Amino acid sequence: MNLETVSAEEFGRSLCGLGLNVLVKSVPRTTDFLSAVFSMKVHRQSADFAIVSYTDQLFQLHADHTYHSHPLPSLLPENGARGAGVEFRLYQTDPDNAVLRADEHEHESTLLAPSTNKPHGLRECVILCESGYAWVASRALTDDEITSGG
Repeated sequence: MNLETVSAEEFGRSLCGLGLNVLVKSVPRTTDFLSAVFSMKVHRQSADFAIVSYTDQLFQLHADHTYHSHPLPSLLPENGARGAGVEFRLYQTDPDNAVLRADEHEHESTLLAPSTNKPHGLRECVILCESGYAWVASRALTDDEITSGG
């Protein structure tokens, strides 16, 4: 399936397994952030919608206004983090590089937790995008990092 030209109907009918759909304030600003900081690929972007790929996984972004007849937007806070308690974990993204790219990125983001080696075998950081979602860039610790204690 060509993600650049697929129709909404064909794309919708192709979805299976677990789907992730993220409501955002601005699709273009969010795709710019995800592309610049985490090297994600963006397909079919408009002001309303985008298909985003990270490695071989797809998810969708929808602008708030596209959910005008859905009950979910009534639950969104006007200010602050939308996704409290939810993390989008990116297991194949170097956290140190993500922090550098986020610092250089022109849109608002917040470094919630710096790159740190964790006891569960990952080096990770937490970056909040302007919509308040937590994006956790992480990679496996090397053998040297494990044996040296960090």
